Amino acid sequence: MELEIVNESIYDHPKYYDLVFGSDCASELQFIEACAAQFMSGRVERLFEPACGTGRLLNHFAARGYRVGGIDLNPKAVAYCNDRLKRNGWEDRVQVADMSAFKQPHKWDLAFNTINSFRHLGTAAEAEGHFECMGKIVRRGGLYLLGIHLSPTNGIPEEGESWSARRGHLAVNTRMWTVDRNPKTRIERFGIQFDVHTPRRQFRIVDELVLRSYTVKQMETLIAASGVWEVLETYDFAYDLDSPLKVDSSTEDVVYVLRRL
Repeated sequence: MELEIVNESIYDHPKYYDLVFGSDCASELQFIEACAAQFMSGRVERLFEPACGTGRLLNHFAARGYRVGGIDLNPKAVAYCNDRLKRNGWEDRVQVADMSAFKQPHKWDLAFNTINSFRHLGTAAEAEGHFECMGKIVRRGGLYLLGIHLSPTNGIPEEGESWSARRGHLAVNTRMWTVDRNPKTRIERFGIQFDVHTPRRQFRIVDELVLRSYTVKQMETLIAASGVWEVLETYDFAYDLDSPLKVDSSTEDVVYVLRRL
């Protein structure tokens, strides 16, 4: 039997996306709270996530008593996130908005964007706009934890990865691979597919992600140009506060701990 192929955005399938990227987020939750304890003073009550998607982390933080908020450009992901928050009895909501140009009605204590979503901003102006917006909505002394996959200038970058996730009778096998890298335009294209298995249906969702690339120097320049963020520390995606990362030309996965000046 021929496998059914669905050529659609993975972000238009929030149920499967949430399983793929949200099945094991305990280390991220622990890391975010540990950063707040180590690098901030005063009470941390309000947490904000740009490009929050399905709200995989926001939902857990709301359950822990935090006020949470977020934005995402995909209406289906936002609806999924809000439905889950409402179903669990929390009044906090997220909105559909562009993370390069948005406003918030009040300041947030800490913000986080941990899984490379920042790179969806395809131009320098959009990236600069994002840091400007974040600087306006995070209070002075607050943190922005930004996770990003850098382009190494020394060494060979990873060209693909695959992983699986399961929740009850639903299983999704994910594969991601490099389609094209253009250092001059700083545009990278990646293929991604979800092989979805349910008791009644098996099919494959195929999509292409278009991301802007950053070397270490390019990222450092962007952060410095914002004028309102300083780098306190850097870590890899193991999220171990006892093992900070020294970022160099071979670094790929890094989480920047930024403090609002």
